Amino acid sequence: MARGLIGIDWGTTHRRAYLLGAQGQLIAEYGDDQGMLASQGRFAESFAAVLARWPNGLPVLMSGMVGAASGWQEAPYLDAATPLTSLAQRLMPLRAAPAGRPCAIVPGYRWRGPAGEVDVMRGEETQLLGALAQGHGDGWYVLPGTHSKWVKVEQGAVSVLRTYMTGELFGLLGQHGTLAGMVDATATHPQAFRDGLHAAAKGVLSQTLFGCRARVVAGDMPAAHARSYLSGLLIGAEWSDAVQRTPELRQVTLIAAEHLADGYKTAALHHGCALSVLDPREVYLAALWALREGLVA
Repeated sequence: MARGLIGIDWGTTHRRAYLLGAQGQLIAEYGDDQGMLASQGRFAESFAAVLARWPNGLPVLMSGMVGAASGWQEAPYLDAATPLTSLAQRLMPLRAAPAGRPCAIVPGYRWRGPAGEVDVMRGEETQLLGALAQGHGDGWYVLPGTHSKWVKVEQGAVSVLRTYMTGELFGLLGQHGTLAGMVDATATHPQAFRDGLHAAAKGVLSQTLFGCRARVVAGDMPAAHARSYLSGLLIGAEWSDAVQRTPELRQVTLIAAEHLADGYKTAALHHGCALSVLDPREVYLAALWALREGLVA
């Protein structure tokens, strides 16, 4: 382990790799579009292409959809009661690892609620571990993206997990259906976003979404504002549900890149909730270093 470590965040559509030095410092990073979908049937070849970029023999940690049942090698979900800090002892060794080279996959988490609810995450657990490794403690964490995760951490374990398909819905509605022709503008309009936040709390999502179209065709909103309004509706629906389920919600820690953080900052302010932001790359690197002890030859 004195030579460093390679970490790969291998998602559904994208992949990012990091080269860490002997003290955990970031030396280099690399990203491409060879996520799980693009690598189907050629995972070993795709993996080798990443390893060829950097010194031979370094141990490798992978997280994300590479460990899904439809990924390269399944790393079964851990029960939510499993402390995040024990992830290093739960790594799944990669069967196809090059001889003498420690390689492992971080498993995801499965949560079951008291009313029979079930939810899962794969990849976000690594970022949560990184936040804990940085010294952040228990509380609510939000990890926005294609599938936005709301996670309550108590005593270092996942006590509540809720997933909202916010990003996926935004992408689908912007490309297909009756709203598609209205949300192609890339400019942002803060007031339209705030209008969407307000509207989200006034009805069920299937009804408020049509309101986006109605406002445009009735002349109450320029079509150029529809994209921001739709974003406000979807993020607002997520927040409205979270606040309704957790009336005592006062503080949230967001793990998100800057371009995703702005809308959540506005929503937090709208709901009177304090919000702090952690850089996703920094927490991921902290997690890699915390997990290194679980890699064995």
